[in-house]
Amino acid sequence: MIETSITRLQLLCDTIPDLLLNIDETIFSEKPSNNKWSKKEIIGHLIDSAVNNHQRFVRAQFEDLPSIIYDQNKWNEYNYYQQIDKIQIISFWTAYNRQLLELIKRIPQHKLNARVNIGEAKIATLAFLINDYVAHLEHHLKQVIQY
Repeated sequence: MIETSITRLQLLCDTIPDLLLNIDETIFSEKPSNNKWSKKEIIGHLIDSAVNNHQRFVRAQFEDLPSIIYDQNKWNEYNYYQQIDKIQIISFWTAYNRQLLELIKRIPQHKLNARVNIGEAKIATLAFLINDYVAHLEHHLKQVIQY
């Protein structure tokens, strides 16, 4: 059910950091327009997604229908990713996703049907959230690099 996502997340953790580090700092920080995220901010958004999904992955295992919702634009703005060093952001993305990978590998099968309120009257299972998390990563990473 989530095995493919585990394999894909492992591949991302093993290949993406070097590809990100090879992007020139100017290109990495360039904003296409004032209301569009730079590549650096996109990686920041993926960190925010990791943080919020981390809570979902853990709390769904012991809480009945936890509610974990976040405003992605505010999180990005107030994490100041555009102003933080590229290497710090890439290192944090890498470490956080390696941690999530280890967590996901250990979630008992019977917990994958646990449900989480993710906002806007949407309820999702833990299995769905894991699969969606990896698909979301891949979607945004394709905006930053070709791999």
